Amino acid sequence: MSAGRTINTLSQCWGTPKKYVQAVKSFFGGTIDLDPCSNEYSIVQATIEYRLPHQDGLRESWDFKRIYVNPPYGKDKEMGTTIKNWLAKCAYTHETLRSEILALIPIASNTSHWKKYVFTQATGICFLYDTRLRFLENGVDGGKGAPMACAMVYWGADYASFYNVFIEYGAVVNISHLKNEAIAEDRTQLKLVV
Repeated sequence: MSAGRTINTLSQCWGTPKKYVQAVKSFFGGTIDLDPCSNEYSIVQATIEYRLPHQDGLRESWDFKRIYVNPPYGKDKEMGTTIKNWLAKCAYTHETLRSEILALIPIASNTSHWKKYVFTQATGICFLYDTRLRFLENGVDGGKGAPMACAMVYWGADYASFYNVFIEYGAVVNISHLKNEAIAEDRTQLKLVV
């Protein structure tokens, strides 16, 4: 349970709506190199797709330039993972490989994973105007909205392009300065310990 909502862990095949797939492709210049959270019904059509639940995208290589992630939002009991693991991989991959990464995730700004991997690691956030985003379920628009608001989060070096593409879909915020503030705070804490 989260904030009075039931977490749906039964379906791994909740797909990105077409307009957001088009926006992601537009941002990436037409090609998505990797979708580590794909499924048999996905319309993303990345060059490389790791298909859940048969391939564990968290364990596979993310050594690609342009990555789009629509991770499972609930807990994967079999793998023992949550969305926190996916966000950690996004932040780590951008930091170590300089990959450009977009992730469609639920807004949970009060959680430790948002504080650790989004606010202090990402470059920008688009808080989507669709307050109840209608995901494709098994490839079909069922008409039901998600029980939470969602955001497109960006780890990368081209905030201006992120803003220009995603301003049509929501409120876009540059949060790159938060990373510098977190680094400065870590250094201050380290001096206090030493």
